[in-house]
Amino acid sequence: MAQDKLLKVGLTGTVIAVICCFTPALVILLGAVGLSAMVGWLDFVLLPALGLFVAITVYALMKRRAA
Repeated sequence: MAQDKLLKVGLTGTVIAVICCFTPALVILLGAVGLSAMVGWLDFVLLPALGLFVAITVYALMKRRAA
């Protein structure tokens, strides 16, 4: 059961990070609420988050295959 939860967390985080990285959704949202000064720092947060969630997904898939 924990493996399925880990896989769901990895996939959900990956999808959210991809949507925020490769579409202007987060830039538009931050601009709309007046936090457009944060846009310059998005790459420092989103790219490592994307890497982390992809690693979690790969790890969960490897554990699932081994079981």
